[in-house]
Amino acid sequence: MRVPNSVVLPVGTHVDCCQEEEVEEKRHDIMTKISAMLAERKRNLAHFINNLEGSEEPEFYVDQWEKLKEMESCTLTILNLVAVNCMNQHDIKRLEATILEHVKNEELFPEVVRVLPPIYRQVEAAIIGITQSEEMANHGMMDLQYLLSKLSQCKHLGSLGRELLRDILRYLHRIGLVVWYEEIKHLESTVFLQPTFLITMFKVSVQIRMIFSAGLELCS
Repeated sequence: MRVPNSVVLPVGTHVDCCQEEEVEEKRHDIMTKISAMLAERKRNLAHFINNLEGSEEPEFYVDQWEKLKEMESCTLTILNLVAVNCMNQHDIKRLEATILEHVKNEELFPEVVRVLPPIYRQVEAAIIGITQSEEMANHGMMDLQYLLSKLSQCKHLGSLGRELLRDILRYLHRIGLVVWYEEIKHLESTVFLQPTFLITMFKVSVQIRMIFSAGLELCS
């Protein structure tokens, strides 16, 4: 709400827990509540601004007035809600495609249109090639230094340095191509080239914990 020209994509999960007609009802209800919330926010801001402007000594409230006016100027674009079944891979892919479609919309995101240095695309393509090679383990984990040595063997990447690779990995992490937890000391030297495997492991861990907890409750 405080970021100018914000774009919000509401996502409804657990569609599998609802009947088909319930999904549409909930979708309509959520969008209605969002619209009402935005309208109320607009009214409240206008009310506060009017109070400051109508005060006996408005010059004492210039800072507050400026902050409120800045908040008032922050537009918010609400996209159509996407309902997904989190257990359905097709729905997850559909959500990914919807997000990418919106992100590429220059009318929604005019500020993010920029050209990456060619080496970013070259490293991205090289990493995709590595993940598709037969020598790549299913878990997709690779040591950062080993990844650098592998990439350095690729065409046009012989001069790739460690710091530049770190910058590129941050970008690839943000777009979801890889997972790299550089802020975690024990994981900063490990790059996950297969994020889907990591997500699957997280899901399995959660499911095992839930089953274990349920078993303890039954025993008690």
